[in-house]
Amino acid sequence: MKKIQDVTVQGSRQMDEYLTKLMEIRSDVVAVTSYDQNGNLLSCWSNGQRLKDYYLDNLSYMEDIREDDGQEPAFSISLPHVESLFVDYYPWVVTVSQLMENAEGQTVQVAIDIRFNKISEYVDGIGIGQHGYCYIVNEHSDIVYHPQQQLIYSGLKTEENESSKEGTYMKSDVLYTVQSLSNCDWKIVGVSHVDEIITNKTEWMSSLMIGLLVIVLVITLLLGQILSGIFSRPIQQLAEAMREFEDNTGNFSFQPIVGISEIKSLTDSFDHMVGRIQELMEQVRQEEISLRKTELKALQAQINPHFLYNTLDAIAWLCEEGRNKDAVEMVNALARLFRISISKGHELIPIEKEMQHAQSYLQIQKFRYKNQFTYHFDVDEECLGYYCNKITLQPIIENAIYHGLDRMVDEGYIEIGIHQKENEIIFTVSDNGVGMTKEQCDEILHKEKGERSGVSMKNVGIGIKNVSDRIQIYFGSEYGISIESELDEGTCVTIRMPKVTENGYEERKTKKGENCSGSIDGGNYVVGVFI
Repeated sequence: MKKIQDVTVQGSRQMDEYLTKLMEIRSDVVAVTSYDQNGNLLSCWSNGQRLKDYYLDNLSYMEDIREDDGQEPAFSISLPHVESLFVDYYPWVVTVSQLMENAEGQTVQVAIDIRFNKISEYVDGIGIGQHGYCYIVNEHSDIVYHPQQQLIYSGLKTEENESSKEGTYMKSDVLYTVQSLSNCDWKIVGVSHVDEIITNKTEWMSSLMIGLLVIVLVITLLLGQILSGIFSRPIQQLAEAMREFEDNTGNFSFQPIVGISEIKSLTDSFDHMVGRIQELMEQVRQEEISLRKTELKALQAQINPHFLYNTLDAIAWLCEEGRNKDAVEMVNALARLFRISISKGHELIPIEKEMQHAQSYLQIQKFRYKNQFTYHFDVDEECLGYYCNKITLQPIIENAIYHGLDRMVDEGYIEIGIHQKENEIIFTVSDNGVGMTKEQCDEILHKEKGERSGVSMKNVGIGIKNVSDRIQIYFGSEYGISIESELDEGTCVTIRMPKVTENGYEERKTKKGENCSGSIDGGNYVVGVFI
């Protein structure tokens, strides 16, 4: 091997420094060499590798390269081969060679050996689907690199020799794309499978459609929530307000609902309807109050003439008998009785006065039925301060005398009881008279005005029914009168009323939700409407 001269051309030292730096930077460059026209090695730059003393064949030198005379190119790339210039170093390289002139005007061949694995890594990195690949051929369609090169060399795989055609073509179900490289005679051939490309496109389109569907679904849900807030929620609030109005019409207070113009129109209409219905209810309530007041006066008017007729009849009988002194006392008792019954126009009076009223009435009747009956009061003193409807006991006592004791041969007995039980006042009027059947008792309490139950009972129950009606008008249907009677044994009439104090009736009405108003003290009591 010829010895390389230290300085062969002007500026070789600068070139030596440049190529040394190049070798350090570019790890893919194995060596840079130059040859004369006879193939003798003039110079060599490598990254610290030691040249052999001799070599059998140098594949990096290309003998067929010629100067550019219009026939052959002055630039060429070799097939992959093993570098054979260095001691114990045999990399797989491709040589790029070009003819150049040195400073003396001589033609030399400059060759750069590039690691082939760098090229193979680049080609292998190109992905064309899952099974697609690329390979390199030269101008003669010889394979320079193939990712399955060992299979091709062993004959287990072949490639279609169509690489001379540049462009894209399809054979069977394989798509070939051929592209020439600039400044060299190599070509890149891309191989892809049509079904794989279509599958990928289909999968991509499917993924795109699914993604769009998810986006549309999310947008639909969001729009649903927004529309629900605009339309559904105000309507639900309006429906809930209607249910509340139905459950509590009298005390309902409507709060306007915010929404679109249609919802606002509905809420305005509902608000107007609520106000109108409450006005009508109040109007009906006032009319019912007036009606009940009239009914009470009518009931009272029925009792007073009936009692007055019986009493005057008794006074007339005393005068006929010449018992003038008894008649005077009876008239005085009647005056006291009417003074209590008037009660300055009050409908409710203390139980103590009601008891005195009953005592005056019994005193009057004693004059007529001398020694025919006796009576007794059994009174709980704590009950006397509570209030009750006036003329409650007198009609019951009257019926006990006229229809229970008047037809008796033996001496009659009447007991009046006034007691308390929890929150109630219990009045009882018991006699040992002729008694009644259960049917007659029920008929007295439930017959309508103007009805007659027969000759024997035609005058029975007028006062009892009126007392019961007045109690229920004031205090509700759970209070009133009940009758227990046995023929030839006697009758017991029980009257149930709530405990009512002078200032407590208003509180009781408020707790029960009854629509009553008035004052016991002032005599301006207004009867409630019980629905």
